[in-house]
Amino acid sequence: MFDLISIGNISVDIYFQGESLTFKDDRFQLAVGGKYFVDHVVETVGGGGVNVAIGAARHGLKAAVLGKIGINPFKDLVLEKLKAVGVSTNFCQFSANYLNISSILLTPKGERTIVHYTSPHQQLWRNKDELHRITHTKAVYFGNLPDVSMAIKTELLRYLKKHNILTVMNLGVKDCRRSKNQLTQLLKYIDILIVNGYEFADLVKAPYEDLHFKENVVKWYMPELDGKLVVVTQGKKGSFGYFEEKVFYEQAPKIEKTVDTTGAGDGYTAGFISEFIKTKDIKAAMEAGSKYAAKILAKIGAN
Repeated sequence: MFDLISIGNISVDIYFQGESLTFKDDRFQLAVGGKYFVDHVVETVGGGGVNVAIGAARHGLKAAVLGKIGINPFKDLVLEKLKAVGVSTNFCQFSANYLNISSILLTPKGERTIVHYTSPHQQLWRNKDELHRITHTKAVYFGNLPDVSMAIKTELLRYLKKHNILTVMNLGVKDCRRSKNQLTQLLKYIDILIVNGYEFADLVKAPYEDLHFKENVVKWYMPELDGKLVVVTQGKKGSFGYFEEKVFYEQAPKIEKTVDTTGAGDGYTAGFISEFIKTKDIKAAMEAGSKYAAKILAKIGAN
């Protein structure tokens, strides 16, 4: 029995940082045909599924990741990294025709530009036996998988709800921009939704500038989420939680220097889920999420 199965992308992330990567007006200045020598390179794993699973393991949970791993030269890197932090890959699928990789350019202030490639990823399980194995856990986190159909996501969430498993979901921009009818059919099966402020604006079809997160924006804009725990992260502005007419707020920790912003949102999610599974305390979970996100911001790499 696992504490958490994290469903989502598993990628290889290669970070580059150096003075030759000049940055101005929010853009890297790279010439076509140029060749640039960097001072630092870091090769590691990333992706929403992996980041949350690793974060949960570092908080003492028995964690597994469900995702696709390519049978290619990067396979051993991925497996060794996950084994080192105690994340199970028992639910992973291995495919010879799959690649998920990112090259990430970092500025001295930790801002980044990501060049990403992934093969189409539309299948989560191959048969009902695999689907049943996912129930051997206390909780399931469903990361952002925009290429997986809403029907498949809904089927999985309905199945987990039938087995009384805690379900936590993150929706990316593509899914948040779907119709409210599609979203309502999906979200009625979740227990916890975690999104950032801009994703929430897309979700409720309202201008971001019109949202006053200190008020109960869930009740006002999307009463269909009544009874669900909704967490909205706002970066340096902190995070807000909404549950049963209550609004919770957690201030973001002060960080001396941001080294890399990659994976901070996943870090918050990992810390939040880990504490919530242990205590069911919303405020304590928000604090744990904020603290772990701050640790991620202080180092290169998303986990």
